Amino acid sequence: MSSINDLNKNGIFIKTQVGKYQAVIDAALADLKSDRIIARIWANDHTVWQPDPAEIFNRLGWLDIAERMQAAIPTLIALAESLRWEGYQQAVLLGMGGSSLAPEVFRKTFGLREGFLDLAVLDSTDPGAVLSLDKCLNLAHTLFIISTKSGTTTETLSFFKHFYNRVVEVLGSEHAGDHFIAITDPGSPLVGLANRYHFRATFTNDPNIGGRYSALSYFGLVPAVLVGVDVARLLESAISMTAECKSDDSPGGHLGVILGELARAGRDKVTFILSAQIASFGDWVEQLIAESTGKSGKGILPVVGEPPGPDSVYGSDRLFVSLQLPGDSPYEAALQALNAAGHPVLSMQLQDQYDLGEQFFLWELATAVAGYRLGIQPFDQPNVEAAKILARNMIIEFSRNGILPEIKPAELSSAVLQSFLDQAMPGAYIAIQAYVQPSTATDQALLDLRLKLRERTCLATTVGYGPRFLHSTGQLHKGDAGKGLFIQLTSQAVENVVIPDEAGQPDWTITFNTLKSAQVLGDQQALLEAGRKVILFDLGASITENIEKLNVLKDGLG
Repeated sequence: MSSINDLNKNGIFIKTQVGKYQAVIDAALADLKSDRIIARIWANDHTVWQPDPAEIFNRLGWLDIAERMQAAIPTLIALAESLRWEGYQQAVLLGMGGSSLAPEVFRKTFGLREGFLDLAVLDSTDPGAVLSLDKCLNLAHTLFIISTKSGTTTETLSFFKHFYNRVVEVLGSEHAGDHFIAITDPGSPLVGLANRYHFRATFTNDPNIGGRYSALSYFGLVPAVLVGVDVARLLESAISMTAECKSDDSPGGHLGVILGELARAGRDKVTFILSAQIASFGDWVEQLIAESTGKSGKGILPVVGEPPGPDSVYGSDRLFVSLQLPGDSPYEAALQALNAAGHPVLSMQLQDQYDLGEQFFLWELATAVAGYRLGIQPFDQPNVEAAKILARNMIIEFSRNGILPEIKPAELSSAVLQSFLDQAMPGAYIAIQAYVQPSTATDQALLDLRLKLRERTCLATTVGYGPRFLHSTGQLHKGDAGKGLFIQLTSQAVENVVIPDEAGQPDWTITFNTLKSAQVLGDQQALLEAGRKVILFDLGASITENIEKLNVLKDGLG
């Protein structure tokens, strides 16, 4: 095994154990240097990835955003202080994908700090999720963050209309706007909406940053400062990594080459093993890698939330990546055993949670470099719109005649599931797509199911709540080599919630349940049209109990 240490001079220890793959990685690193790839990336040279500059020359603002955002720190701190002085206690971020994942990392990693706002993130259109959050809020002391790069995200605007009407019910229209701020691109429809409804503030982000690369911009830092993160320290951490990543032997370049070359060699399932305190970072990096690399029949599948097991439950398609905080490395022995069995392992030791600033930039650059090695363009998402368009068309049709296409579930039995899984090809993976209300009990039931599936099939497993995953891994699902097996789970809402046609008005045409159903159908149709294998189970109102019915699998699958 080969180990390379101290790729980052500022304290993050990176250890690589890649065994027989070292020679091909060394050759790729030589190419990286001879072709001046890192220097060309910093020079905004789109030919690193493709001859056409479309969606590249205007997508590289993340390279220096950490340094530029330092000037915004006083404004961010002033916002947080004014809200605290006025008695605000809660903040709710309404957003999807790149707008929601970094804020969730900050809240889950840094926790609730005394004197700062608590933050909840809503990225589920399940009516139960909307109602559950609604019931927990003291609307007189709650700030809503409407976060969308395009300003047109259907889910985000639906959330806004619901909660704006709820605030008007409690406080009246005269003061409702004070409880909303916007984060969006300059000139987006959300800018006009914020002006119309007299939002407290609007933050216009650098438009040259894609959503999944926006953690260190306003999209991440506004929520971060509200929950008490020291954003100056976070940015300093990112800037230190930025400086390290300008040379040919940069940590980001090295990591990107490893990701790309191992994927080309068949190790295209990157399995993240994270300390508990930074576990949510996995959800952020999942979107970054999946949406950036899953296209043109290629892709790297990020696997997060899957505890390590013995070598017997894995195929030969894994790369393990460990990110650990001091004193929190419970899986070190397991990872060493996997490495001894022939699986490549990367290990990184973080000093504290503020090293996430470095990690954000490190993985952004590494993903861009991996795209170069794979021969794909890492900044677009050509297949993401497919499911959105199909769902949108279904909503339009519903508005006309009041009917959605029928959802046709399979028989809820492990035998049916086993038959479906028998279709697995070499290098396949299993994606569980749960269009249900997120909860702790459902999290555990889904974890139990995925571990059982891994045990019986030796395939990589992923779990995503819908429609959240559509803005995260949906691009890879439809753009990669097509080996995924997709298990869709739906449920019946006990209560429904209407979506106002216009904020501040009572009229409505559709409900959140209708929106969610259209998203299930749209995603299913997009997967089938892309030649993917899909099965759908309706869990009814008994979600965890019916997941258990699928969790009785026999030996010998696949």
